Amino acid sequence: MKPTQNQRAAAQKFPVVDYCYHAPMLNPSSAPCVKKSKSNSLWDIGRDYFDGESNREFVTEAAVAGTLIVMAIVPIMAGVLAVAHLLRVLPPLF
Repeated sequence: MKPTQNQRAAAQKFPVVDYCYHAPMLNPSSAPCVKKSKSNSLWDIGRDYFDGESNREFVTEAAVAGTLIVMAIVPIMAGVLAVAHLLRVLPPLF
């Protein structure tokens, strides 16, 4: 619910705040992909995450990096071949 605004000219410009508001509690998830971490330390939570995700992310990042490298090499090689063809076609200068 939106807070109501004071309409008086001399009133403050801030909205009225409902101090009795309580945030809803989330129910425990029953989804099969949600797992509770074995411990509450940040180190263990990070290790749990990277154990499952690092292999998939490495393969994806390696594929993207390989694609970028090939995309960078193709125009460079095309330029080198064009210069070599130009040098063969031109009459010798020396």
